[in-house]
Amino acid sequence: MWSVHPNYAHIYSVVKRVPEGRVATYGQIAALAGMPRHARQVGYALNKLPEGERVPWHRIINSQGRVSARSRPGSDDFQRILLEDEGIGFDISGRVPLAKYGWKPRVNPLRTSQRSKK
Repeated sequence: MWSVHPNYAHIYSVVKRVPEGRVATYGQIAALAGMPRHARQVGYALNKLPEGERVPWHRIINSQGRVSARSRPGSDDFQRILLEDEGIGFDISGRVPLAKYGWKPRVNPLRTSQRSKK
């Protein structure tokens, strides 16, 4: 059985909310998961995903709009192909225009509503 670190579970739940045809940055996911300034932890979490897990890891890119290089040869090319298949475009320098394709969630996905006490 696959066990997940609680922080990774938060990360995965946010990543699952990124819609098809949109991308988010590692830093954005970290902040929305309640871990601001921990973008690398998002990368570590996505690296630990077991094969076949239904988390759209390919929609997470770096803050410059680029697909980050991986230790496994060809995996960054595979990520680009998956993004292009979802209609995400790249400019001539290999960047995704974040203004056009960046995910803009309406609310923090992990925020719980708080009722005012009266």
